[in-house]
Amino acid sequence: MRVRSPCARHTLGLLLALLTAPVGAVQPDALQPSATQPSAAQPSAAQRDAAQPIAARPIAARRGAAQPNFVVLIADDWGFTDVGAYGGEMPTPNLDELAARGTRFSNFHVAASCAPTRAMLMTGVDNHRNGVGNMPETIPLSHEGQPGYLGVLDTSVVTVASLLQDSGYNTYVAGKWHLGQEPHNLPPARGFQRSLIQADSGSDNWEMRPYLLLKPDVAWFKEGEPLHELPEDFYSSTFFVDTAIAQIAADRDSGKPFFSYVAFQANHIPVQAPEHFIENNRGKYDKGWHEIRQARRAEAIYRGLLPEDTAMTETPGTPDWESLSPADKAYQARRMEVYAGMAEAMDYEVGRLISYLKDIGEYDNTVFLFLSDNGPEASDPYAISSSRLWLDWQYDRSIDRLGGKGAYSIIGPGWASAAAGPLSTYKFYAGEGGLRVPLIIAGVPEVPPEQLVHSLAHVTDIAPTLLELAGIKPPAGQYQGREVEPMIGTSLLPVLQGKAEQTHGSDKPIGYELSGNAALFKGAFKLVKNLPPIGDGQWHLFNISQDPGETDDLQQQMPELFAEMQADYAAYATANRVLPMPEGYEPLQQVQINALVKGILPRLALPLLFVLLGIAGLVYLRRRKTAKARNTIH
Repeated sequence: MRVRSPCARHTLGLLLALLTAPVGAVQPDALQPSATQPSAAQPSAAQRDAAQPIAARPIAARRGAAQPNFVVLIADDWGFTDVGAYGGEMPTPNLDELAARGTRFSNFHVAASCAPTRAMLMTGVDNHRNGVGNMPETIPLSHEGQPGYLGVLDTSVVTVASLLQDSGYNTYVAGKWHLGQEPHNLPPARGFQRSLIQADSGSDNWEMRPYLLLKPDVAWFKEGEPLHELPEDFYSSTFFVDTAIAQIAADRDSGKPFFSYVAFQANHIPVQAPEHFIENNRGKYDKGWHEIRQARRAEAIYRGLLPEDTAMTETPGTPDWESLSPADKAYQARRMEVYAGMAEAMDYEVGRLISYLKDIGEYDNTVFLFLSDNGPEASDPYAISSSRLWLDWQYDRSIDRLGGKGAYSIIGPGWASAAAGPLSTYKFYAGEGGLRVPLIIAGVPEVPPEQLVHSLAHVTDIAPTLLELAGIKPPAGQYQGREVEPMIGTSLLPVLQGKAEQTHGSDKPIGYELSGNAALFKGAFKLVKNLPPIGDGQWHLFNISQDPGETDDLQQQMPELFAEMQADYAAYATANRVLPMPEGYEPLQQVQINALVKGILPRLALPLLFVLLGIAGLVYLRRRKTAKARNTIH
């Protein structure tokens, strides 16, 4: 038996929500995999491997261990201290095992939202030059179609998957994609030979259904073709790891290394998890977000991730826990128990993948990378009337059902502030809480265990790192006879192997912008601007090596550096075609406008046309009848 996508409730909910909605031939990345096969195992391979049938031998033994496997694990909306190894209280033993085996980065940065990070991860190119200057869900209508603002990958970029596939790798993706649904942007055209993706910004974790009033159905694809049903026992994290394992198993006799990209929906809204994982965290959050934030700060400092005197500020909009009623406290605590349960469930599935690789003899020849795509999500869709009406029609949010099938949960600004703690702000914003996330790399040769790296690193550095580990040169502006954007990232391998102190020089500026929130990194310093309601729309200067909480604005003490970095940002914005935001822009409101303009109105156009034609017909008949009556009287 299979579960099919529901439509009836959505359609009626859509019509109700409309009443309150606000006004307001392309070449793929790569050709077929290279016909050149990796070399077979040499005679000096271990006797036990030589005695095994080829399909049963570890892949590394069959190819002479020249190239490692890669497993890239990306979590959705995890805060800096959500991982146990980063100071969190949530159970993440398998991620902690990878951290103990490898390297934790304490100063790693991404974009403040999903698609831009994923686009930079895949291409090593700034999001404004790879096509994802903003997401389709949040882009202002006036920006659409402008250079760099496609909302999907541009044809001028090549993915790391394509380059690995060209060099003989088997390439797989399982999970959230969010890089485009056009044929030239689906995984088969972007270097993945096996793929099963959820293509939207998010979806329900228990069923094939959308999570917001954006479109009537959620888009799933398998091998580039629409997928219309999911297993009856579907849960997203389990399904993605089941798929990843099946993909690897399908090609075990190929003799090739593999690249497996596993993109979880955990912990994107709706926050949902199996009951036993939620119950594992019962009672942990009864003391509230302020205490959890303080505890995480202390633990992150103890683990060496942050300076001992790291200060914190209260992110605007964080409610006072003590002002809540006992019932409100219980409800909010349950929300965070669900969030922790969702994270623990994801970690459990990571453990299953690790166990599988150990069982088939590939664990020791696999490089693992774990990161989050941005900071924790504070937004509340229920705060917008049109969304609330639709969500109330589609979902339950009673405390006893939170996390389960048919229920919808978020964590809100209080817990988001704790999840990012002790950093400032969260998802969508350019404070460290929105941009600084965990990065764990394990399995790299010549790297000591339990290593901690404090130097600045950026998501565009990931693709060059994978390529260097695989012995592949990135394209220098040309790929398969066409011009492509060059990678701007720098390999992390020298820092990982202790051959360099830092990846980026202290005089190298690294710019960033998304939805008007902007930053520029330069050595230990960060220039940052956040729009209201979280920020004031003005530039501020911080030393984020000494003050990661962004509490001490240095613009008055260091006016020359402040002016220099503003000039650096202006140069970055010009070179990368960054557009100014329209007056009054706010991401959540833009989501509703885009849903109305791009989703609701087009779907209602034909029904409304029939209604209008029907009204016109009735008016015509009535007038004709009236005219006929008058003629009869006269």
